[in-house]
Amino acid sequence: MIPGEGRFDRRAFLGGACSIAVAGGDLPLLAADASGGDKFDFDTPYNRFGTDCVKWDAQVRRYGKDSIVAGMGISDTDFRTCPAITKALAERLKHENWGYLDMPKSFLEAIIGWNKRRYGIDIHPDRMLLSTGVHPSIVSALRAFSPPGSKVLLLTPAYDGFFGDIAAAGCKPEECPLKRVGGRYQIDLETLDRHITRDTNSLILCNPNNPTGNVWAPEDLTAVGELCTKRRVVVLVDEIHCDFVTKGQKYTPYCLLSNREVVMNSVTFKSASKSFSLSAMKCGWMYSDNPDYLARIASTGHSGDINTLGVVAARAALTEGEDWLNQLVGYIDGNHDFVESFLRKNVPLIQYAKAQGTYLAWLDVSGVVAKIGAKQQAAEANRGRAAAARTVTAEMIVQDYLVKEAKVQINAGSAYGLSAEGHMRMNIGTSRRTLEVALTNVASALRRA
Repeated sequence: MIPGEGRFDRRAFLGGACSIAVAGGDLPLLAADASGGDKFDFDTPYNRFGTDCVKWDAQVRRYGKDSIVAGMGISDTDFRTCPAITKALAERLKHENWGYLDMPKSFLEAIIGWNKRRYGIDIHPDRMLLSTGVHPSIVSALRAFSPPGSKVLLLTPAYDGFFGDIAAAGCKPEECPLKRVGGRYQIDLETLDRHITRDTNSLILCNPNNPTGNVWAPEDLTAVGELCTKRRVVVLVDEIHCDFVTKGQKYTPYCLLSNREVVMNSVTFKSASKSFSLSAMKCGWMYSDNPDYLARIASTGHSGDINTLGVVAARAALTEGEDWLNQLVGYIDGNHDFVESFLRKNVPLIQYAKAQGTYLAWLDVSGVVAKIGAKQQAAEANRGRAAAARTVTAEMIVQDYLVKEAKVQINAGSAYGLSAEGHMRMNIGTSRRTLEVALTNVASALRRA
């Protein structure tokens, strides 16, 4: 559809390719490519409505029936899962007993093999802890290193889930804003140093960074690590998005930094949940070269009990899903290019510089804020509100505006902390057709504004 010729609606959209994808009709899941390998289908939209998913159904429940054409918020992807995962789960379901799981050695070997094969990381099996995901792992680590009431450093904008983890550990977030230079974010070491006080024991570092898409260079990581080591601050490294790096960029595992003292002052957290969209399976792991750190985390009562189907799914992903993921990474890279080009040509009110990593686009919507008077609307909404009530931000006004006028849900940047003013986070981990629908609707809505 050519921008300006109208607006897609959900009913028509789902009546086409989406419904075919769900029914598994005439369109194949994969087809042979010219090289003789399998080419996976990421282009066919996959209908997730009616599955109680946060990304789509929760938005309909919030905004109303037929309110959403494109859910571009919460960070999971819309694609059919890797066929190897479906096959492994189907095989396990044939055994109709769900008693206690004796953790198979093959699962640990799959994690170790994956990290070694893709990134050259050697994880000793005795220096790894399993968990139901990155969140509970981080909470356990915070309880090990940061006493209740102490501060936990965040380089903001930062993933909003970290704030919940910090609260769950009884700690307080200490936001150190990233510095914006030419539309990109950078780490400001002097500012970071000023934010470290006597009651600061931990820093949560996200690489690649959610939501800004920064893939931190070795020099950045080392500089942060040296400062934190000097100031006795443990670095907790969330690398869950590490498989998604765009062309010309390179992910540097924190544990492979050349300064071993820095590495020994860190714990890394990972999962297959982003790479293979397995968030529902509740399965993750953490590792460190420092056995004392892992022992401290284990002593907090940290649980490594994982859902049996989570183990089955993640093991299949890590042992048989690499070709599928490699193709997906390339497809997501193309989505980033598509968003950058489309917005530049059709939506001058929104600025976007291609992310270095993740399947998230960090959009500068300050032009939209000004166009619709979002700051004034937010001020009016906050007038007379109870002190304990949540503050309405200009970005939240834009979020609701885009739902109402374009039927597209994008996350308000204000959820990600300081230095996020005038920004929104859009999840582009979806089919190109869905992405075009969303952007076309946004373009049409803003022309009418």
